[in-house]
Amino acid sequence: MTFVPLTKPGAHNGHENHSSGIADFKKRFYVVLILTIPIMLLSEMIQHWLNIHFSFPGSGYVLLILSSIVFFYGGWPFLKGLVGEMKAKNPGMMTLVAFAISVAYIYSVATVLGLKGMDFFWELATLILIMLLGHWIEMKSVAGASRELELLVQLMPDDAHLVNGEKITDVKTETLKEKDIILIRPGEKVAADGIIVDGGSYLNESMLTGESKPVEKTKGDKVIAGSINGNGAIRISVLHGTKDSYLSQVIKLVQDAQKSKSKTQLIADRAARWLTLIAIVAGITTFLVWYLSGKDLAFSIERMVTVIVICCPHALGLAVPLVVAKSTALSAKHGLLIKNRTAFENARKITTLVFDKTGTLTVGKFQVVRYVTHNDKYTQEQVLQYAAALEQNSEHPIATGITAKAKELNLKLPEVVGFEAITGKGIAGIIDKKDVMVVSPGYLKEKYAFLTKDDMVKAEETLVFVLIDDDIAGSIALADEIRPESFEAIKTLHQNNIKSILLTGDNATVAKGVSERLGMDSFFAEVLPHQKLEKIKELQDKGEFVAMTGDGVNDAPALAQANVGIAVGSGSDIAAETAGIVLVNSNPKDVVSLIQFGKATYRKMIQNLIWATGYNVVALPLAAGVLYKMGILLSPAAGAVLMSVSTVVVAINASMLKVK
Repeated sequence: MTFVPLTKPGAHNGHENHSSGIADFKKRFYVVLILTIPIMLLSEMIQHWLNIHFSFPGSGYVLLILSSIVFFYGGWPFLKGLVGEMKAKNPGMMTLVAFAISVAYIYSVATVLGLKGMDFFWELATLILIMLLGHWIEMKSVAGASRELELLVQLMPDDAHLVNGEKITDVKTETLKEKDIILIRPGEKVAADGIIVDGGSYLNESMLTGESKPVEKTKGDKVIAGSINGNGAIRISVLHGTKDSYLSQVIKLVQDAQKSKSKTQLIADRAARWLTLIAIVAGITTFLVWYLSGKDLAFSIERMVTVIVICCPHALGLAVPLVVAKSTALSAKHGLLIKNRTAFENARKITTLVFDKTGTLTVGKFQVVRYVTHNDKYTQEQVLQYAAALEQNSEHPIATGITAKAKELNLKLPEVVGFEAITGKGIAGIIDKKDVMVVSPGYLKEKYAFLTKDDMVKAEETLVFVLIDDDIAGSIALADEIRPESFEAIKTLHQNNIKSILLTGDNATVAKGVSERLGMDSFFAEVLPHQKLEKIKELQDKGEFVAMTGDGVNDAPALAQANVGIAVGSGSDIAAETAGIVLVNSNPKDVVSLIQFGKATYRKMIQNLIWATGYNVVALPLAAGVLYKMGILLSPAAGAVLMSVSTVVVAINASMLKVK
């Protein structure tokens, strides 16, 4: 089963094709329903059951004409599907249905033209009628499974208010360019990713990030296209065109994930192909057994047709894709972006979850609690001033805390030349012709012979050192508050028998304090990026199935090494290539929700696969006629009902998937 991708509003070609398919099956169903009534009234068997007799000269040919219309018009989607599957050398559900109705039709025509036996035009008509109904309901279910993705698509407004001086004109959203200024009025959807240049408001980002509370946005803050503005009017400077927006990337990510196939899907596909072959072999075998045992041709063909219809692997083919369509779109609405289907399904196997600290378990908003000088050449203010000058070029939470403190003290920041970020260690640049660095304790231990004394650091504080011309000029201590959600997240993990480990570049005192307060199983402190990978390997060597959470940049090697890589706190940067899953927010509860949702998704897939194959175990023998002597026999129409019901049950089961 292949889902038709959705495009953005104004270009819903794929979605319109899917909608027109639903309308086509609906139309064919009603036409066949009207024709089936006279076909049944003209059929000898139905007249015999109703104890009536109704015929007229040429009634057999009228029955043939009506049945031919039903076969060619009602059966056209299946006949067309057979040709397509044969061309693709991938016989499946359409091949089986087309084969079954063709055999029934050709045999019945032959009886009208002189072959001895009783036609079953009424069985043919009811079979096609039920198959059309089943497909109509199933296609509506498929559309429902993809509805969450459609809602994401519809978040992007068609028009935007372009500001040009004092003039405001309405333009199409796709025409917006970088640095355009647009007006977002109260209650309107944000038309593009951008930075607020005027005004302030509360924005509802729940459909994009899963954050239920409106988020306050003021001048200088970033806004995401598709979020809903509150009561204040804002003007934003557009960051990039529509195709590069966060929402567009999310939609593409969901579409790619829906089209990709995990191991579970590949197993289901192989099973569906085998079931197709089994259906054909079982059908022919059933025909031969009954015919050679002395039953007439009509009875033997009817058994063969019923077996083939019962064995249609449609439910099996839909079992996983329906869950995929639902889960990927639904997770995107809750800020869980799935890039790798297999990684997502493997979430159920996780035994150890490794957390980065800053911005995940903690709020990520550092405040300077003290700053001291370790060198008589420099004052406390100079230490903070030099550090803030360097940190203004960084977006790290520590940098934000240091620059905020300098701003609070109205310190004038000197010019920085040759700024350089040293991954996982710190930053460097030239200030007043001096080489200045802001580094972590880990770098200090690596660079210098002595170790940082533990008494320099208080529990849950983060310490950075300022080096000037390779001399330790001073240090700055910052504190970061633990998120309230972190306590609940760690507790839930323990309830699910999943170990939680803290992995941080911060000092051991801070790491121990955070780990103990949260009740985590253990911690690794003062770990550089390349060492994080080694720690993940150590856990894997002990037999742990490891998930790693990180920012997707510094933690890239560890994310790649982990069994499940989860990039957190990436905001609009969803291109963390090494992570199989991206969480829009840094909330640790989202990580737990992801694992639970992964388990729920896998359960739905297995339930669907069991149902899709299990009903064949019961229905196939009945269709073949093993209980014929007990008076139990399934008609082709009853077989079609069972096949359709199994498909609908699979669709309903998939639609019940929820993110908790």
